[in-house]
Amino acid sequence: MKSVQSWFEQVSDKKTNEECCVWDLCFSTDGSRLIAAAGIRVLVYDANNGTLLHSLKGHSDSVLCVTCSKDGCYLASGSADKYVIIWDSQMVGKSKFANGDAVQCMTCNPINQILLVCTSVDLATFGFDDLKVNRTKINSRVTCCSWTSDGQYFAVGFYSGIISIRSKTLDEKNKIDRSVACPIWDLEWSPNREGKDILAVVDWSQKLSFYLLSGNLVGKEKQLDFDPCCVSWFGKGEYLIISGSNKQCMLYSKDGIKLGTVAELKSWVWTSRVRPDSNAVAIGCQDGVISYNQVILSTIHALFRDRYIYRDYMTDVVIHHLVTDEKVRIKCRELVKKVSTYKNKLAVQLPDKFIIYEVSHDDPNDMKYKVREKFGKKIDCYSLVVCAQHIVLCLEKRLQCLSFKGIKHREWVLESPIKYIRVMGGPPGREGLLTGLRNGQILQVFLDNPFPVQILKINTSMRCLDLNTTRKRLAVVDEHNTCLVYDVKTKELQYQEPNADSVAWNNRHEDMLCFSGNGLVNIKAANYPVHQQKIQGFVVGFSGSSIYCLNGCNMTMVDVPQSAPMYQYLEKKLFKETYNVACLGVTNGDWETLGQEALESLDFQTSAKAFIRIRDIHKLDLIQDIEDRKRRGESNMQVFLGLIYAIQGRFQEAAKLYSKAGQPSRALSMYTDLCMFDFAKEFVGAEDIKEKQILMSKQADWASNLNEPKSAAEMYINAGEFGKAIEIMGEHGWADMLIDLARNLDKADRDSLSKCANYLRKMEQYAYASEVYAKIGDTESLIMLHVDARLWDEAFSLVKKHPEYKNKVYFPYAQWLAENDKFEESQLAFHKAGLEAQAVRVLEQLTNNAVSENRFNDAGFYFWKLSMQCLDLAGDDSAKSGELLKKFRDYQQRAEIYYAYHSVQRSTEEPFTSHQPEALFNISRFLVHSTVNHCPAGISKVAIFYSLAKQSKILGALKMAHHAYAQLQKLRIPVRFQDTVDLGSLVIKPKPFHDHEDLLPMCYRCSSTNPLLNLQGNFCSNCRQPFVYSFISFEVLPLIEFFLDDDVSDNEAVSLLELEPPMKKEKEKWNKATASQSIQMDDYALMDDNTDDPFNPKFMSFEQGGVEYQPVKANRNVLKSLSRTEVIICQWPKPLKNQYFKVIMPDVPLTKCSSCNKIFHKDDYELLALQENRCPYCRKSLDD
Repeated sequence: MKSVQSWFEQVSDKKTNEECCVWDLCFSTDGSRLIAAAGIRVLVYDANNGTLLHSLKGHSDSVLCVTCSKDGCYLASGSADKYVIIWDSQMVGKSKFANGDAVQCMTCNPINQILLVCTSVDLATFGFDDLKVNRTKINSRVTCCSWTSDGQYFAVGFYSGIISIRSKTLDEKNKIDRSVACPIWDLEWSPNREGKDILAVVDWSQKLSFYLLSGNLVGKEKQLDFDPCCVSWFGKGEYLIISGSNKQCMLYSKDGIKLGTVAELKSWVWTSRVRPDSNAVAIGCQDGVISYNQVILSTIHALFRDRYIYRDYMTDVVIHHLVTDEKVRIKCRELVKKVSTYKNKLAVQLPDKFIIYEVSHDDPNDMKYKVREKFGKKIDCYSLVVCAQHIVLCLEKRLQCLSFKGIKHREWVLESPIKYIRVMGGPPGREGLLTGLRNGQILQVFLDNPFPVQILKINTSMRCLDLNTTRKRLAVVDEHNTCLVYDVKTKELQYQEPNADSVAWNNRHEDMLCFSGNGLVNIKAANYPVHQQKIQGFVVGFSGSSIYCLNGCNMTMVDVPQSAPMYQYLEKKLFKETYNVACLGVTNGDWETLGQEALESLDFQTSAKAFIRIRDIHKLDLIQDIEDRKRRGESNMQVFLGLIYAIQGRFQEAAKLYSKAGQPSRALSMYTDLCMFDFAKEFVGAEDIKEKQILMSKQADWASNLNEPKSAAEMYINAGEFGKAIEIMGEHGWADMLIDLARNLDKADRDSLSKCANYLRKMEQYAYASEVYAKIGDTESLIMLHVDARLWDEAFSLVKKHPEYKNKVYFPYAQWLAENDKFEESQLAFHKAGLEAQAVRVLEQLTNNAVSENRFNDAGFYFWKLSMQCLDLAGDDSAKSGELLKKFRDYQQRAEIYYAYHSVQRSTEEPFTSHQPEALFNISRFLVHSTVNHCPAGISKVAIFYSLAKQSKILGALKMAHHAYAQLQKLRIPVRFQDTVDLGSLVIKPKPFHDHEDLLPMCYRCSSTNPLLNLQGNFCSNCRQPFVYSFISFEVLPLIEFFLDDDVSDNEAVSLLELEPPMKKEKEKWNKATASQSIQMDDYALMDDNTDDPFNPKFMSFEQGGVEYQPVKANRNVLKSLSRTEVIICQWPKPLKNQYFKVIMPDVPLTKCSSCNKIFHKDDYELLALQENRCPYCRKSLDD
């Protein structure tokens, strides 16, 4: 650090000529003016040269403080006369304010126009513009004050030793009550550093302290050894200026470490202020002296290869790795005087000691420096140099070599002061030092040699010098800014360059150096001309293509391509030297140029190295090919050069070289590969037809690549390559050209014809494709063509002739139907294709969808379809017939339930219904009986019992209504039915438990009357004969199901029923076969003529004796006695047998659906059939 006094002023009273104490100083906002409080006057100086601009009078007593407004338009001065005077920018008094006591200190808010005034009795704030005063009383004398950088808070120091932190509204935020009650003589908030406001405080207990806005102490208090009178932050908060009773102005670090003296005066220093945005300090003393000093913080740094070491904050050492950009900070907590680095060593000189650091040798990027040695020694040296085992101190004309323990190893006394020194390397402990003296001597000093070796002596002093890597050339920059390069051995001047202030040899190329000057860096290789580039700073190192430049305190690494020096060597065809320069760092284009030039000069080794750098595989393959040819004994250099020219695009020259070498086929091949067919034809023989075809084919390839497909297709046809021609025509959709070619092709060329047909098929030209498939007789492809075109009629007609392709038609046909929401047809198609699993899967999906969507009529229909599907499968697969028949009966039952539930669900959901109450009543009873043991998904018992209860009330079935409402109370009823159900339950309670007799069903077998509710199922409670329902009104039909004897087949039974029944029967016998638990009707005799129906009395008089159902069986005689009109036959496919029903009341007209075998009242069925033209249950059309 160095301080230079710019100007000096002695202030005195003009009348008495007595010295006037300078109590306070401040700079204007822009720093151009310095304001001093001296005596009873306010003095305004030009800060640059010390010219007195104004001497302001207005106070009657000593002026104790001055401050400037933020915008620089106002100046305020406070005095012991209790007044504050506001001066405008013209230094004219604007206003004057009285206070309760002498004004001790003032400061202006850094953000707005608020002035803080502190006296012995109060604090006051007011604005320069509105002059509105805000005051608060205090209990102690204020000695100093300061605003935070954001203007929100201020701190005041009291004579009692207390510090008060207050807001701009004068409210106290924090109070710092220090342990020692010594006057706080000055304090100042730092610039906002690292997001924290730091308050620096000095008191007359000779302590320096730091506090946060919260009032917490930062670190430890620092002992000053003098009474401080003023403290100011210096720079951007990195340093402090402290002055006081020691008659000095001192520079401290931000942590309170003493760094140096800014100025020494003859009396106490009462005030010292830092000029804004400057390193200048103004100092005011007891004896009236005003001193304006410039503080110069020198740069302490060192560089070795890619590690730059510099001093930061005067107390820290920063190691910057210029390649990785990693930084490491060493906090020394003392003034760093010198640094030096060499290889893995780092030396740091502190005021009274030296510290040696080192890092690992193994890792070049290791930045973990550890202390190797330290020793105490207080010495002022000009420069410091560290080596592998020693440090060297430059002491004017002496060099001292010390070990890392501080022991003096050797000393050299030189003829002149040392001007420049640097380590040039060498074995550990025997390094050489390049030393330049002021008298022009350039010496080489070896640590193990007591005698310096003179390398050269020039006539002037030097600024910088450097040896190249081979120690053969010495570069010197003299005091005239000339760069001189000498041969070390002959001492001859090889060349010189002007405008140089520093120089460095390239440590990776012995003939290249760079020097800087006039904002330019100059790169020179050997004796070639200089290449210049704009760079700010001084060159301190040169490695490869990286130049290290020091600009102020900043070290930068600039990558400079070595293109210019490379081309200088390349012009001379010095390929080896050119390659060495290029290795320092050039662009890919430069490497390519070097490789091309070396290749044309047949320097394959250098060329290969250059092309490896840019990864030019093609050129490397060419070089490898040439090398292989040479190893095989080929030595025709014209062929090799022709190959090189061809790669470079110099085709005509290459063709000429091939012709001269007697190999014109190479020229033909080259032109053909390049699609230069006009040139290629010159090298084709007139009778070589094969070569012409090959050339024409390649020309077609070229036309195709040039996006001329039509020409390419025609060329391929002419060359006989029909496959490529077909591909081009097919990709571009030229159907006319394809069919023309297909018609001209021979039938034997099936591959080409198949290609044509496939492309026509993709173009949806089905007629053309069909023609081609027919030509080659490909029936399967023709069928698939119709399938793709969705021409199902044509496909089915072909399948009739070729049934082996049935699955290939029906399966896609079924998928197409399913995609078009024709699921029923799709199911049939799957069935026809023999894909039963898919057919069942479609039906199951349809059924599940219908149930989830509440389409219960559809669900019943789909379950019926599923049951019939299972029945068909059972007839085909006897092994699984038992399981499939079980599914058949389950699906049949589900179909009946969903079919019946559809009517109930619609009657509860919709306001109107087409069903009569009796029908809904019967349907509800049927569902109650059918869902006793199991209720399928989607079926709501609430809806069933709700419908049953409603219709029972209407029809007078009160007992059934009681039961229905009781069941509803056990179920979770929807909100919309809750009120109705509750009301109905209340209404039905007083009603009698009695059902109307007309509603009770009668069993047509045993003639017994059954209750309306049979929780065991849909059969007679007496004889257990199952009821047969009409599947429209769900009334019990007058039918009795009977079964055939085991020895009577269905066909025989039908033929017997077709016979004329006998008119007379002799006698009638009934025998009960106890073993089989069945009733046998046999041994019938002729009856009397007056008997119309011989079976009815027997059926009517039958009484069930057991608890199990005993079916009625008929033998041949019974069948013969029955009329065909009295029997309804339900014919089922195998493996099921037919069902037979005896009509008890022939007057009741009945009908049966031949598809689903359901029996209906004929009138009901015909009514619905007329409306929908189909069976209401299985939906079979009446037309079918």
